[in-house]
Amino acid sequence: MTQGYLIFHLNLAFSSIPAEARPEAIRKCYWPLLELAESTGIPIGIELTGWTLQQMVLLDRSWVQRFRQMLEGQQCELIGSGWSQIIGPLVPYEVNRWNQKLGLEAYQQMLGGTPKIALVNEMAFSTGMVDVYAEAGYEGIVMDRDNVRLALDLDHAPISATPTHAMGCRDISVPVLWSDSILFQRLQRVVHGDIPVSEYMAYVKQRADQDGAALPIYCNDAEIFDYRPGRFTTESRLHPEGEWERLKRVCNRLQKDLALAWLSPSEALNFQAATPSQNIKRLTSVSQPIPVKKQAKYNITRWAVTGRDDLWLNTSCHQIHQALVENGDEHDVNWRELCELWASDLRTHITDGRWNDVVARVSTLRRRLDLEQLRGKRIETAGAHLPLNGITMPEGVRIDQDEEGILWTIKTPHVQLVLNARRGLAIKSLAFKSHNDEPVVGTLPQGYFSSIELGADWYSGGVVIEMPGERTRMTDLEWVSPNIRQRGTELLISAMISLVQGTLEKTITIDVETEQVKLTYDFQQFERPLGIVRVGIVTLLPESFSLPLTVRCVNGGQEAELFSLDHVVNHGRAASTLVSSTAAFGATDGRLVIEDARSRGFVLTWDPADCAAIPMLQHHRSQDRYLTRLWFSLCELDDTSRTGGRLMRFSVVLSAL
Repeated sequence: MTQGYLIFHLNLAFSSIPAEARPEAIRKCYWPLLELAESTGIPIGIELTGWTLQQMVLLDRSWVQRFRQMLEGQQCELIGSGWSQIIGPLVPYEVNRWNQKLGLEAYQQMLGGTPKIALVNEMAFSTGMVDVYAEAGYEGIVMDRDNVRLALDLDHAPISATPTHAMGCRDISVPVLWSDSILFQRLQRVVHGDIPVSEYMAYVKQRADQDGAALPIYCNDAEIFDYRPGRFTTESRLHPEGEWERLKRVCNRLQKDLALAWLSPSEALNFQAATPSQNIKRLTSVSQPIPVKKQAKYNITRWAVTGRDDLWLNTSCHQIHQALVENGDEHDVNWRELCELWASDLRTHITDGRWNDVVARVSTLRRRLDLEQLRGKRIETAGAHLPLNGITMPEGVRIDQDEEGILWTIKTPHVQLVLNARRGLAIKSLAFKSHNDEPVVGTLPQGYFSSIELGADWYSGGVVIEMPGERTRMTDLEWVSPNIRQRGTELLISAMISLVQGTLEKTITIDVETEQVKLTYDFQQFERPLGIVRVGIVTLLPESFSLPLTVRCVNGGQEAELFSLDHVVNHGRAASTLVSSTAAFGATDGRLVIEDARSRGFVLTWDPADCAAIPMLQHHRSQDRYLTRLWFSLCELDDTSRTGGRLMRFSVVLSAL
């Protein structure tokens, strides 16, 4: 017997719905959804945030009352989300924990109960989020199947090979109820009248015959039927039949023609989880550390470094989070406001009015927390910057130049660093004492790889800025005259580099008493371009490492996730001419570790509250050699990108593991 289930996502914070249009969305979408469940008898899953539920109480209390009655009568099922629709792998663990706590309290207060299943917000999943959901008390999660199968290299395997349970960082797993992007998009198309009903029915029958599992007929937005928010000029016209009526007709046809039996989400989850051979796995890989929904244009950078000014907004949220943690703040009102400011819809196709409101809310919360004073205490004092010829060199420290003034070698008791003044202070080599002074990071010269595909110089410490619309590419690989200063126990080597958009001040700071080198990029008179900005590029020197390599970082959970570099990876590969990348790490605590089979490696640390850049990775094999690079993105390009915004000063510290 063919079985299927329906889950509808309700979101009054939908990015392109103005606040004044929310009653219209309720009338055109939310009421017809309840009527669909009543008239068909389908036990529909309805997912909404605590914030959306609160707005419903304010705007149309009778809808909430009816929804509660239907839940009590088991005519539909509540699916959890959190207080806000947050991209969990991009926010700190404490924020994720508070988001679930506040959401569950809202469900209990307004609906008289709590959900057993949570839908992963925007289907942006990480292994660490499994622990967050389990800790909150959820018994299962809803996640997009297509991109998990892609992450696990199961794209061409039968559906039965898909894991049934998601393993977290700890020794815990939760069952997964799968969403299917193609299935829900096909239903949208038939309801909109883009394809005939007969074609849709044939496709569902084909999937029923192939999959041998309960079909996720629909797991997506409710606001797409009988309502167009005006986000795109290419939005389809409303179907004259009435799209909720047409949806009901299609559901009845599925039941009649295919003998499809409708399950509630919990029934479908229990059915799947009860299979004799449970398949429990971590659902991520180094190529897809954070799988998300739908096609490749939807990757994690969409909510990290695109939009109107995601970098500034995420940085501001990290600052607020740090202030709440440092103050030991346990006030619901402040954490609730932070969760709302970290909502995904503020980072995509947000309207002008709502964006202006976000900027004002950030300012208000900063004042409430006296954040300027708190941040002032955190910022390092400038101290005395003494010119090199005016100081006595610390013991064990030497600075030398080659005869052409190109290579500058700085040696301390703990670090040996060679910089290339002909290439904007690119790092030719960096070695730590604990690694027996064997260089681990630096430059791989043209010709190192025999393949023409990799026939270039691969530098470390650099910057790449690309603006495809202007056919412009900029780097910092120019002649510079290094300016060397001392501040306390630190040596600072800096250079001013003129670029088309403004001036880049690049500073390399060496602590003579530790194994630490800091790279700082300060964009002056720069407006964030409509393109990509990648800084802090680090190229590994392969001879210093023993395969396999691994990467560790935290992606929204409490513990670090481990990724093996066991296949080709390129997070910065463009998904299309309009989408500049495909993946990234969350690294929500500002720390990423890379190490080899001998536990030799290095650590990159930065402060997301100074600049919430996201790390990306490339790993490429060429015969018996490999290219491994890390970098940090301040800006990527996708369909949500807008001109304007800020390029924030970014610093990253490299230290020995």
